[in-house]
Amino acid sequence: MTLAAHLVELRKRLIIAVIGLAVGMVVAFFVTDQVIWYITGPIRILDAERGTETPFAQLVFSAVSSGFDLRMRIALAIGMLLSAPIWLWQVWAFIMPGLTRKEIRYTLGFVGAAIPLFFAGGYVAVLVAPHVIEIMSTFVPEGGVNYFDAGQYYDFMFKFVLVVGVSFVLPVFLVALNVAGVMSGKAILKGWRIAILIACLFAAITTPAADIFSMFLLAGILVVLYFAATVVSLLFDRRRAKREKAAGLLPEVS
Repeated sequence: MTLAAHLVELRKRLIIAVIGLAVGMVVAFFVTDQVIWYITGPIRILDAERGTETPFAQLVFSAVSSGFDLRMRIALAIGMLLSAPIWLWQVWAFIMPGLTRKEIRYTLGFVGAAIPLFFAGGYVAVLVAPHVIEIMSTFVPEGGVNYFDAGQYYDFMFKFVLVVGVSFVLPVFLVALNVAGVMSGKAILKGWRIAILIACLFAAITTPAADIFSMFLLAGILVVLYFAATVVSLLFDRRRAKREKAAGLLPEVS
């Protein structure tokens, strides 16, 4: 294809992806009430636990358009998830003609592993986030109130889910580096001490210091994923060595 043909193809794929996203946002807009009710569960729990006449924890909309802005941002996030099969396919259909059969197989494998890992990380984040909010609220002094700005509260929830979700996908990139020949399985395994340290630091940063359970849960999952990626990389190295030996590229070991 010529450059002009590529640009035409790209424009067509983008238009289809944008239409899919718009439809997903429209559908998602009608469930924003349920989403807001779910993510504000910790706020209601905090307010009920204090049991005072004056509300202790409340979601605050500080601007005229805050309610609409919050719903649009939620609709965008959910719309991207709902329309993911459409825009992911458009991206795949655009780049697939330029890939070899082996590259297609590896790409499908990596994407097939990355997507469920990301959603698993997001699910763990959703489970951990309420504990983070509850722990941090304990530092509010007696007589104080904990009013959460709607936009900032959603930013915290969204970024927390995104960061934890992406951290779960990092082992897939380690395997990708191994397949590309950048890092061997032994090299990945050699850095296990640093990997455990990074996992613990990441868990400590993303969870409050007082919530030890959430910190160890997150750190433990990341460490398990790291060693799983190491085992897969070692298996790939072993299979690659067998192929090279059969092809006469490696000397026989007596």
